Amino acid sequence: MEILTIETKSLGDRSYLVIDGTKAAVVDPQRDIDRVLAELEDRELELIIVLETHLHNDYVTGGFELAGRTGVTYVLPGGDEVDFDHVGAADGDEYPVGDSVVLRAVHTPGHTPHHMSYVVVDGGKPVAVFTGGSLLYGTVGRTDLISDDATDALTRAQYRSARRLAAELPGEVSVHPTHGFGSFCSAASSSGSDSSTIAQEQRTNIALTTGDEEDFVETLLSGLTAYPRYYAHMAAKNRQGPAPIDLSPPAPVDPVELRRRIHAGEWVVDLRDRRAFAQSHLAGTINVEIGDSFVTYLGWTIRWGTPVTLVGDTAEEVADAQRQLARIGIDRPAGAAAGGLETWAAGGDLRSYRSATFADLAVELNHGGLSVLDVRRHDEWHAGHFDGALHVPLDQLEDRMDEVPTDGPVWVHCASGFRASIAASLVARAGREVVAIHDEWDEASEHGTLVVTR
Repeated sequence: MEILTIETKSLGDRSYLVIDGTKAAVVDPQRDIDRVLAELEDRELELIIVLETHLHNDYVTGGFELAGRTGVTYVLPGGDEVDFDHVGAADGDEYPVGDSVVLRAVHTPGHTPHHMSYVVVDGGKPVAVFTGGSLLYGTVGRTDLISDDATDALTRAQYRSARRLAAELPGEVSVHPTHGFGSFCSAASSSGSDSSTIAQEQRTNIALTTGDEEDFVETLLSGLTAYPRYYAHMAAKNRQGPAPIDLSPPAPVDPVELRRRIHAGEWVVDLRDRRAFAQSHLAGTINVEIGDSFVTYLGWTIRWGTPVTLVGDTAEEVADAQRQLARIGIDRPAGAAAGGLETWAAGGDLRSYRSATFADLAVELNHGGLSVLDVRRHDEWHAGHFDGALHVPLDQLEDRMDEVPTDGPVWVHCASGFRASIAASLVARAGREVVAIHDEWDEASEHGTLVVTR
């Protein structure tokens, strides 16, 4: 028996293949199923079954398409109401994979009401467990994604589910969660481990080291932070049965058409490095630097349904961005252009703004006449912020742009510079003078003139 991990770093999630000889099962596949199909082909494996631990809130599943294309059984937790045929798993149900491996369903409500974990039984012995959004490394999946009214009950259920897994499984059983590697589906920061076992979680997991349920509920709920607003659309898409993914190249867009789209208020997203964008960019474009944080913050910030056109230095950058967008249900970019700024910005109005550090901000504050815009989350703001700064979380910035000062430069910061670069491009698009702080928040306290209030 072998477990193969397919990691999606941009969303902080993992999918899994369980292999028994020449047979395989897939758990929680992402939208871009070509990665799974490639592994099956390379290893000459026959797919037997596709299983979901829960109806996902943070990405569009590939399970529906994968099961349909291969003609295998598609298993979802029993009780989940969906618009397509499937097998509903109940507690204790078993699904054979090969000659010796069986996946046993365990009802573990908490992250969602019908959530299932799957215990890998090899030769009659439990050896691994796929825990989805239940037992994560050092923590558990968040419990506030269904509704405010359901959160307390789900938090209590999550506590009991985690403790059930720990009580029923041997300590040497390996733990394989879907979330917890940067995913906002995690209720708190995970342990940072790359692997774990039931025994290790018994020593370190908040649900297993907190002896009182009331204490657990209070601790977990007090630690919940904001989550990406695109989450609101994911479960509905998964419930309907997502359309097949299409990663063919977007339609090419020439410089004149790019400028028309910008004028129309569409998002023309420049994928280049944030400092290169600040140095020179086509007026009205929005900078979301391609990388692991790209899709989370684009999906968190954009008004859902806004057409997206991608521009970058290379076709590979555009393809990467397109793949990431498909994972959250932005299925087809409105168009794309590559070849660098000199190609797709030809004949356009080029702009720039200053890049800076917190040390630069400390110097400029002595001269006065500037404004500071903090685009971090509310929990980050409450943990410490500059006196006199304007706080507008990034996802609210387009709707609250009238609060951003129009006189003098606006210095924009977040915790690392990534969100600040998106915000700075939005502020610049709105016609404000802007300075983007590309610096770590920890550096702010090193400069005495920057007064941080907690």
